[in-house]
Amino acid sequence: MSVSEIFEIPKFYYFESGNDFSGSRDDFSYKIVNGEKLKCMTWHGKLCSMKAEIESEAEFDRTEDGFRALIQWLESQYNGGK
Repeated sequence: MSVSEIFEIPKFYYFESGNDFSGSRDDFSYKIVNGEKLKCMTWHGKLCSMKAEIESEAEFDRTEDGFRALIQWLESQYNGGK
């Protein structure tokens, strides 16, 4: 089961293990990059993150709470920043 009601995103353990993840829904694309913090970028279109114009990005603590905040932020971006 995904941690998001909108996106198919693996559980925190996947990121705790050092993995990055990207996905999309409709024309909305996102990438979660692992580092000292979790960085999430969003854009519209089917281009990869290296070629796309990033529309928004944010960093979150690499903790369970930070991961939950990232999911909430990502869902709000998909819903128009609400």
